[in-house]
Amino acid sequence: MKSEAALQETLFHLIRNKLPAHVSFVHELSELLNISYDSAYRRIRGEKELNLEELKRLSEHFNISLDTLFNVSSRNILFNAFAVDKEDYTLEDWMKNILEEMRDIQTCKQKEILWSAKDIPPFHFFGFPELAAFKSYFWNKVLFNTPGFEKMPFRFDLADGFEDTGRQILSIYNKIPSSEIWNMETFISLIRQIEFCHVCHYFTGKEDALKVLDALERLVDHLDQQAGAGFRYLYGDKPEGIEGSYRLYYNEVLLGDNTIFVIKDGHPKTFLTYNVINLLVTEHEKLCSQIENSMRTVIKKSTLISSTSEKERNRFFQSLFGKIREIKSQIS
Repeated sequence: MKSEAALQETLFHLIRNKLPAHVSFVHELSELLNISYDSAYRRIRGEKELNLEELKRLSEHFNISLDTLFNVSSRNILFNAFAVDKEDYTLEDWMKNILEEMRDIQTCKQKEILWSAKDIPPFHFFGFPELAAFKSYFWNKVLFNTPGFEKMPFRFDLADGFEDTGRQILSIYNKIPSSEIWNMETFISLIRQIEFCHVCHYFTGKEDALKVLDALERLVDHLDQQAGAGFRYLYGDKPEGIEGSYRLYYNEVLLGDNTIFVIKDGHPKTFLTYNVINLLVTEHEKLCSQIENSMRTVIKKSTLISSTSEKERNRFFQSLFGKIREIKSQIS
């Protein structure tokens, strides 16, 4: 267990890393604790200890987990949850929290995202309104059993309420150096969802299903172009970015689990996915270290199909196009 002085120093270090460069740390401390600048400086210098109420207020405001702060070494790990709920936490709330997380990562000088993808990372859908609408419909109707969706057929306007938020998330994600680990199953799960909705007559007609598949075809083509360039950019924009900032890996043996690992100026953070999109978030150092080591080991055993390995990349994406043509033929 850390001493009070070391704990206070750690807390202030974590808060400084979360604050934008233009924001005064002393001012933030003074405002949040309702104390004078002089009192804030005395706490920063370690001349006065934080009391429990001050510690609680700061850790809650800056979303700093106590397991990270106290460096707890037990098997108990604390998580924050981003869990969609029918009443208290909607899909729109989930997206707003994701946008806040992405903005926080964006402010860091050193940043990296590792994504073990069991399903296509949902951020990619935000550049294609038809796919964003389909995923919103599928999640609400099939996964969350949202009231009002029981007898509702699929509509293309279902993403209108969060289209802007989604594009903001995607725009930021495109600029963050990242590695995605895919398996063929990563793509097949979406094909199965579209097929399921067609068989269950959730689409008003086969034309809507084919329109969603057309959008999926455009997404796959865009992913192919981004992988070839080695960087991401919004669909329809001029291809610009830092080569090598997007690394796409293919692993034909190991199936991902939608775990997301983030490094922010040397500080790790892990997002564990459950129930498809719900997230458990922790900065527990030991767990994060285990997650990172495991994901980098999988990367070493995977094939890099972005920037280089044109033959492997073409083979992978042609197989995806083949799956789309196959389901289109069945529906037509």
